[in-house]
Amino acid sequence: MTTPEVTLVRDGDVAVLTLDDRARKNAMTVALGDALRARVEELRGASWVRAVVLHGAGGTFSGGGDLAMLERLRALPPSESEAFMLGFYARYLSVTKLAVPTIAAIEGAAIGAGLAVAMACDLAIVDEDAKLALNFVQLGLHPGMGSTYLAPLRAGAMRGAELLVSGRRFDGREAARIGIALDAVPVAEVMPRALAIAHGVARNAPLAVAGVKRGLAIDAEALQRALAHEAREQAISYASADLGEGLAAATERRTARFAGR
Repeated sequence: MTTPEVTLVRDGDVAVLTLDDRARKNAMTVALGDALRARVEELRGASWVRAVVLHGAGGTFSGGGDLAMLERLRALPPSESEAFMLGFYARYLSVTKLAVPTIAAIEGAAIGAGLAVAMACDLAIVDEDAKLALNFVQLGLHPGMGSTYLAPLRAGAMRGAELLVSGRRFDGREAARIGIALDAVPVAEVMPRALAIAHGVARNAPLAVAGVKRGLAIDAEALQRALAHEAREQAISYASADLGEGLAAATERRTARFAGR
């Protein structure tokens, strides 16, 4: 397999970041997270950038968490897996540190932690037929990547809770209807629409836009509280038999049979 990377393309005053580990459907791995954080740091020092578009290579935004990584975490003591998860979240949620508006361009699937990263962007344009889910509980895993904060923020308290406790799949049309995305469009129009918005932002007064960004920014303290809770709860999940059953069921493409232990 090729090494995961995040490419950066300059399009005028717009930066396009592309998650590229297409062999794994842009699964959330440490290597891909390191690559994303490095690109974010590069952009934080760039005076030219006025908007950022984030999308995934190969027609998929992200297939979600790396199941092999989850298996490895099951072998760690809870204190170690908790610390690991906090660092893991920080890699991907580095996108919240950008001082300019960010737009997620979601094609294909955005599952679990992958959808959480998209929700961490300021705006999202989604493929109307996208396969979306916050499916953590269907694996026997507590939600992570800030999703317990981001889903209610974007979709409202009750709808966000419903998506988290059901783990159900939904499409781009519903995502736009409930506020997780700004617009749902045919897949071929996702990037053009995201770029059009980004270029519109880039034409505006940068100091004023930066002020709007600061005023509307994610509450960093609230997000950090959610991440701390998620890391603790995910550490408990890693030690559970339920997660082992969930991972086995996912590998075998069957319905999990959870015992609550």
